[in-house]
Amino acid sequence: MSATQLAALARTDDPHTMLRRFLALDAAVTGANGLVYLLGSGPVGRFLGVDSGLLLGLGAFLAAYGAVVGVLASRGRPPALAVRAVVEANLLWAALSCAALGLWLSPSTAGAVWAVLQAITVAGFALLQYAALRACQGSSA
Repeated sequence: MSATQLAALARTDDPHTMLRRFLALDAAVTGANGLVYLLGSGPVGRFLGVDSGLLLGLGAFLAAYGAVVGVLASRGRPPALAVRAVVEANLLWAALSCAALGLWLSPSTAGAVWAVLQAITVAGFALLQYAALRACQGSSA
């Protein structure tokens, strides 16, 4: 992804602001997803064809993870090591989501579509965060 495309997506030329915005977007989407799983594990589980207990546990994890990423996004210059950990965690989540479909989950059609869509979204966050991190490391500011 070019610097121009990245800046257009983030609506800023400042690499640190780009990174913070991509982290904040990740935190908001992940936190909201976690809260939906926590508060609606029964009906959401039935719709997705996934055990409500599993969704409850995932919801707690995602809400906490979203909060941690939100704290990282609130820092003026998020530490590179922490950002790399978020990127790697997001890539792992995307891979495990796809693997779960083939190995141990038997969701409804809606659940299978949802798993793939959220895996793509999370992988997209990882790519944007990685590109912004590289831009930060390449800038002298």
